[in-house]
Amino acid sequence: MAYPFAAAEVLTAVDLNAMIGAPTQNTQTGTTYTAVLLDAGKTVTLSNASAVTLTIPAQASVSWADNTQLNFLNLGAGTVTITPAADVTINGEPLTLETSKGGSLVRTASNTWTFIPFSGGVEAANANFTNTATGTYTEDGIDYKYITFTGSGSLVVDQAGFADVLVVAGGGGAGNATNGVGNGGGGGAGGLIYATSFYIASAATFTATVGTGGANNVEGNPSNIFSITCVGGGYGGNNGRAALRGGSGGGGFGGGGGSSAGGAGTVGQGNLGPGGGSGGGGGGSSAAGASTSGGAGTSVSITGAAVTYAAGGNAGSSANGAANTGNGAGGGGFTGQTASGGSGIIIVRVVV
Repeated sequence: MAYPFAAAEVLTAVDLNAMIGAPTQNTQTGTTYTAVLLDAGKTVTLSNASAVTLTIPAQASVSWADNTQLNFLNLGAGTVTITPAADVTINGEPLTLETSKGGSLVRTASNTWTFIPFSGGVEAANANFTNTATGTYTEDGIDYKYITFTGSGSLVVDQAGFADVLVVAGGGGAGNATNGVGNGGGGGAGGLIYATSFYIASAATFTATVGTGGANNVEGNPSNIFSITCVGGGYGGNNGRAALRGGSGGGGFGGGGGSSAGGAGTVGQGNLGPGGGSGGGGGGSSAAGASTSGGAGTSVSITGAAVTYAAGGNAGSSANGAANTGNGAGGGGFTGQTASGGSGIIIVRVVV
């Protein structure tokens, strides 16, 4: 895993730059500089042999627009220190720029900015956490450590930067077979998001919520960390009754009349479960459920070994979803059988 920002291609033709609206440059050679409104969208270069203080003024001084972006690059021997004015908060690191280092400040709220570093083809900063890692390994010459949450907890991030993040919600519970007819529908898989090169904008303590699997006829519970939230899987339909969507994956329809549709999936997290027949399989994270089988899950190698998460439950199998997989439960094979969805999981991986 690498997180370099691609260096922009330099175009030397002035007329071409003007034609495509290329950013202009504001050259500063002093030891102090305060950003101004006209810097928005430009690249401010700072060059001095001594230390340079770069100040970001408050909204009361400059009427910054929403999502304003300010770009800075240090071309001098002196270190540039990005400093917030009173009432201003800057999230992200590092806020000291050595020679040939730079980055972008993005206004995310009034008096609140996030710094995203870049550095001329060199990797940007990677995040770090202080919690004890649950695994370390080397892949293609790169060393990783990761932390796994099998239940809810807290992650202490002591350095902002990039990380890979896997979030899987709890799978949906089974549907029932009733009156000895047909099969109960399989539960839908929990939602799955695998975010590579996710930027953690600040050093802070973050809550990791791992969703539990749904009991029989109950939806799975959502999982979330940072700004990533995955919805729980929908439960399987009972014989003669369509499943409610309930979340990613959707539940398969549980047999009977065959005219009711299964639950719809959540875009980017899972797929639907089918309706009709003698019990539909639950939707998975990679594929929709079939007439009796659950949809395929997703293979992820965030821990160095491939593991499949978030598969839909099969109709009529009465199998519980495995813990910390987000798999949907298998639908009841006969009257009275029950099964629960698998709990979710959260894994955060960083370069060390």
